[in-house]
Amino acid sequence: MSVISVPQDFNEEDLYVDVEPVFGRSLLLKCEGFNFAGSIKLKAAAEMVASAERGGSLKTGSVLVESSSGNLGVALSMIAASKGYRFICVTDSRCNLTTRLLMEALGSEVRCVAGEESNGGFLGARLDYVRSLCAADDRCVWLSQYSNPANWRAHYLTTAPEIARSFPDLDVLFVGAGTTGTLMGCARYFRDLRLPVRIVAVDTAGSVAFGGTPGRRMIPGLGMSMRPPLLDEAYVDEVVRVEEADTVRACRRLAGRGFL
Repeated sequence: MSVISVPQDFNEEDLYVDVEPVFGRSLLLKCEGFNFAGSIKLKAAAEMVASAERGGSLKTGSVLVESSSGNLGVALSMIAASKGYRFICVTDSRCNLTTRLLMEALGSEVRCVAGEESNGGFLGARLDYVRSLCAADDRCVWLSQYSNPANWRAHYLTTAPEIARSFPDLDVLFVGAGTTGTLMGCARYFRDLRLPVRIVAVDTAGSVAFGGTPGRRMIPGLGMSMRPPLLDEAYVDEVVRVEEADTVRACRRLAGRGFL
């Protein structure tokens, strides 16, 4: 039996789906959505908030602010509600309506900014807006998921050890790359333990996280319109870029087997 008093204390750590019957490849999918925030972003959110509290920048009366296309905003909304902080999430038009309504239901303020993704403008516009909020109100605390080492440290302390315990003979680890917090935390962990695990970053076509030509992207949460400050390619063995149409097709195949 699990009994908790705050929502961030619960997260299913050891659930994997064997997708070989769906895709014909020997591959296990780590499920990170079985928590009250609904995504892996709960880990980064919890560690960044805890780090800011330990450092003294986040305290009673502070206003949390963050740029997010969705999942981190939900996780921070949940933690802010639990801890009694006011939270302002700065997002853009790609944020799903359901996600926005969920953040608002948790008591957060959602500010939607405009920008042109072809010019890297969605992210740039969000960051400019966050900076303006912080400049106007010294109560604002910007966690900055894009450059905060607590982002990758969350996965160094949780996600990577969870995988290592379950698969001591792991050959290859595929990690989606957005802010690269999950990627860097896992890659650093396996490197520090000198485990022979090949680290493959999964990026989306049109992202410039690892260089290349920028392009239009519609699916939030994967890829970047700038190089992630947390990224250190010395820890990455290979980069795979996936077309969004292929992502949608794969999701539909999983949904066809009931995994939605």
